[in-house]
Amino acid sequence: MNKTKLITVMLITAMTVGLAVPLSGCAFRSKASTEVENQVASVERGDITIDIPAAGNLSYSLKKDLAFDMAGTVEEVMVEVGDSVAEGQVLAKLDASEWEEQLSSKEVDLTQAEINLKQAQIALDKAKNPYTEEEIEAAEDAVDDAEDQVDKIGDWLADAFKHGDSGDVRELQMQLDAAETNLDDAKDKLHDMLYERDEDDIAIKEMQVQIAERRLENAKTAVEESLDASLEITTPFDGFITQINVEGGDEVTKGTIAMQVADPTRFEAELLVSETNIFKVKLEGEGRVQLDVMPAFSLPASVTYISPTATIQSGVVNYEVTVELEPLETIRQQQQATEEGRTTQGQSELIPIIPEDFQLKEGLTVTVSILVEEKNDVLMVPNGAITYRGREAYVQVVSPDGTTETRLIQTGISDSQNTEVTSGLSEGEQVVIPQTTATTSTTSEQRPGGMMFFEGGGPPPGEGPR
Repeated sequence: MNKTKLITVMLITAMTVGLAVPLSGCAFRSKASTEVENQVASVERGDITIDIPAAGNLSYSLKKDLAFDMAGTVEEVMVEVGDSVAEGQVLAKLDASEWEEQLSSKEVDLTQAEINLKQAQIALDKAKNPYTEEEIEAAEDAVDDAEDQVDKIGDWLADAFKHGDSGDVRELQMQLDAAETNLDDAKDKLHDMLYERDEDDIAIKEMQVQIAERRLENAKTAVEESLDASLEITTPFDGFITQINVEGGDEVTKGTIAMQVADPTRFEAELLVSETNIFKVKLEGEGRVQLDVMPAFSLPASVTYISPTATIQSGVVNYEVTVELEPLETIRQQQQATEEGRTTQGQSELIPIIPEDFQLKEGLTVTVSILVEEKNDVLMVPNGAITYRGREAYVQVVSPDGTTETRLIQTGISDSQNTEVTSGLSEGEQVVIPQTTATTSTTSEQRPGGMMFFEGGGPPPGEGPR
């Protein structure tokens, strides 16, 4: 190898790995120039999809804790964990004798509450009206009699003034005064009987009536609940038993969770979506779920929950999002419809082919793509063909004669590969995708220490930026 070739090999090697090679008295610097190798792409129509990727695990979307309606002793549990159950099937029951005792006790409480309310109402009536109707009628009669007596004596006195002597007048005047006093006393007594009451005592009696009414309502509710309560636990839907917490002979309280049932055909995945993407997620939005263990197909899903509050860990803000998968049985029915020719070609392309014996399982790791935006049959170009000057987008269009022109275009949505073109291009036109290849030329300059430095590889170890 001659000297010229040797130097060339050294320069290329040093430029590639970014090493510094000591030379005596001078240093060489490499300067890279670029050559553009253009690739050409056609403006085509196609589909652009923007989605948000997230990872999670499958869990049952329909599961329910089953509890006893009342306290008692468990008489029997009829199922075991893993058993398949049908809607309405009896799973466990309580001892009926205890329920009968409880019902009898509550009915006694109800009767006593009715008696207490009646007594409180009587006491209130007595406080408001301490006298009987007979006593009030007697007082009214006494007033009437006193008034008649005053009128009678008054007539006598008037006659005495005309025809009697002074002695008769004095005697009748004394009788009239006594009759009027008696009338005033009768009126005062009647007024007291009708209007004078102990307001504090009445207020207390009214509160006692209200308390008795509430206790009666509670007693009625307790009896109704006992009559409506079931001694049995039944399953609300077809499924299987995932856990059992009680056995025969256990004492339980009202609301004790005895077991859990889940629907093995319905699954969901809980995901964490970043704060930059959460506003793009919409309830009932579409998604695709891919199983890590079977990446060959993906299952359709929809967003069923978006958490209103954030989950913050180490300063990273995320929001919980739940997507529910379409049941496999539904997909298989769609698959059968495709095989029978009852779906269009576009619909059939979206239906995954699922093996007959395949079943989902809780806990499987999944990758979910939540659809944000999708446009079908739009003009699009590769992202690499577009250059931006501020907010304006440009492409290099290849003319039929081989020359190129720079053209302003309007763009729409973009995915990782293509960008929608809304104006400025026509289908079938050719655009340039610039590619660059670096070539090297060298210059030299003297530096202290005689170190040859190649800029293309960065500064040598131990030396900072120049």
